[in-house]
Amino acid sequence: MITINPSSGPQVYSHAKDELTITPLGAGQEVGRSAVLLKFKGKTVLFDCGIHPAHTGMGSLPFFDSIEPSSIDLCLVTHFHLDHSGAVPYLMQKTDFRGRMYMTHPTKAICKMILSDFVRVTDVSASDALFNEEDLSKSMDAVELIDYHQEKQHKGIKFWCYNAGHVLGAAMFMVEIAGIRVLYTGDYSREADRHLLGAEIPAISPDVLIVESTYGIHTHRPRREREHEFTKMVERVVKRGGKCLLPVFALGRAQELLLILDDFWDSHPELRRVPIYYASSLAQKCMSVFKKYINMMNDSIRKQFEVSNPFESQHINNLRSARELEGYTGPCVVLASPGMLQSGLSQELFEMWCQDPKNGVVIPGYCVEGTLAHRILSKPSEVVLSSGESVPLRLSVDSISFSAHSDVNQTEDFINKIQPCEHIVLVHGDRKNCERLRRHLSEKNENFNVYTPGNCTSVKISFKREKIAKVLGSLASSAPSNGTQVSGVLLQKDFQHHLVAPEDLRLYSDINCATVFQKLHVPLPQPTVSTSKDAEALAQYWKAKIEKKYQPVEIVSINPQKQMTDFKHEKNEDEMEDEETTEESKIFALNIANCLQLVLDPKKLDEAFLEWTTGAKNDLLVNGVLHLLLGNEEDESEDIQDESRLLYIVHTLLRQNYSTVDLDVKERQVAIKMNGKVVALVDSYGRVSSDNAPLKRRLDMAMKRIILSVFPMPHAMGCLFE
Repeated sequence: MITINPSSGPQVYSHAKDELTITPLGAGQEVGRSAVLLKFKGKTVLFDCGIHPAHTGMGSLPFFDSIEPSSIDLCLVTHFHLDHSGAVPYLMQKTDFRGRMYMTHPTKAICKMILSDFVRVTDVSASDALFNEEDLSKSMDAVELIDYHQEKQHKGIKFWCYNAGHVLGAAMFMVEIAGIRVLYTGDYSREADRHLLGAEIPAISPDVLIVESTYGIHTHRPRREREHEFTKMVERVVKRGGKCLLPVFALGRAQELLLILDDFWDSHPELRRVPIYYASSLAQKCMSVFKKYINMMNDSIRKQFEVSNPFESQHINNLRSARELEGYTGPCVVLASPGMLQSGLSQELFEMWCQDPKNGVVIPGYCVEGTLAHRILSKPSEVVLSSGESVPLRLSVDSISFSAHSDVNQTEDFINKIQPCEHIVLVHGDRKNCERLRRHLSEKNENFNVYTPGNCTSVKISFKREKIAKVLGSLASSAPSNGTQVSGVLLQKDFQHHLVAPEDLRLYSDINCATVFQKLHVPLPQPTVSTSKDAEALAQYWKAKIEKKYQPVEIVSINPQKQMTDFKHEKNEDEMEDEETTEESKIFALNIANCLQLVLDPKKLDEAFLEWTTGAKNDLLVNGVLHLLLGNEEDESEDIQDESRLLYIVHTLLRQNYSTVDLDVKERQVAIKMNGKVVALVDSYGRVSSDNAPLKRRLDMAMKRIILSVFPMPHAMGCLFE
């Protein structure tokens, strides 16, 4: 029991500081295999679960060997790119992970297609493969869905997500544990483009922000300028008769570049003879997802979609393999995946065209260190082919960023708009970019604590918060005045504290409340008599005395074979079975206020037993009755008041469905009548008694719904309806 006395001032309970730990298992001072582990108050959340594009096999995975995957309660995947989702099947099927996995609807739909394609094209032996199609299928079946702004809860962890821009379905996740909020952006972009909206600004400020630092302190040029320069780069290559290769991810920026090229070809008739190829069967499959979730794109695309599919154009042709271009000598533009030339069709076309100076490659996105795309940005004189042969690099190499990642201006603006947020953890950026952005943000605001952890390096942040308890049930029926003590039982579940009256425990917790039956031997200040008639007269005497203060009082006759009290003269069961009940052996008892029983024995009229079920009200009533029995009438107890609000609520609600519903405050019950007869009773705990079985079933269900609506606690039904 906890008692709060306002007159003594607020009471502060001292607790050790709670330490929140953030550990990148990937994307720590690097770009790739995003996997950021959050631990707080015994809960563990994993943000993203990707693979590294510059590595293969086990070397591409996050550092799962540094943790116990079984300890992860929740994994939240921000979007479908492999560097954020590629290790999901491995985690779910090859480790002892038993938590829950969440993605948005488009992310799950596209992720399944991308990972299936990844299994198909991965150039490793079956024994070295991270997972197979069966693993993928089982994993995707277990992935749960979440919508933007939809709040969910698991094991005391609250979480919801916001639109992150970047790609279709990309999400930023807000996680709240014990009142501490952490926002993980994943890859995000505040800039709207030709088909996507920009990232949202959360309405609620986080205590900790985990944000990408892909571009460090780089500033993106205006989108229109970049689009103009990009089209000129492509135009220069095709006008000199060359083939222009655009390495792209199958989904995401590819759709943006197709929209730009389609618009440019429309406005330049002289280019319409030059074919544009989109070499991705995967993208064709995923177009159904883009059509299904067109409502998640910007207004321009939605309006175009009402007329025709904006992602289908007469200028864009599908390319199934590099063989289709063998023998073709004219100019063309080919968008092929993957975006960093590390494998697949884009690498094959690059190796076919890299020695011809008429050809060109335009890198339109971010390239991870260690990939072929990153190496050719320095324009070396030679490149090493996948066969191991070194050949001269003669085609032109250009780059321009259409990567939908935040630049320094967007990041700074985003942080300023979600203040106050003192703790900022930078991930998804190489060491130089992380450090440059850390210095920049620290110089801008000295109150920022900016961290740049490497992989498997933990950031530990201490929090000390006041604990607040909500008052529920009968304790909350009226607001306490100044100086009033509030006393109750303090319940804690999932980092929430509730103060309730002991009698309300069954409503607000799954605690099994035991019933204690008490029996008290009481000496009576009356002369001893030996006849049943005198015993009955004595019962009448005590009835008249007690009912002046407590009502109702009823005299009942008890068969001694059924009486279970431990009188001193009581015989054993065998003796009682052989003995007939006589008037002299009859036992009288007084039922007092339907709460306790005063039992009188005809053979011992100078003593009695008080029997009752223990409880605050009943114990108080016993004290008052004892005062009367022992002659202390000047200190009699006050009348008992029914404090339960449930009867009044039940009465009001049942009247809407039944014509005659009576509330009996004294009896603490609601009576339902039909044709003038009582057909059902509901007591103050919502328990139904009725001889009409169908009616009782309906009322039981109605009471469950009423109680769970009025007192919405997870296990109230189990406590009330046994």
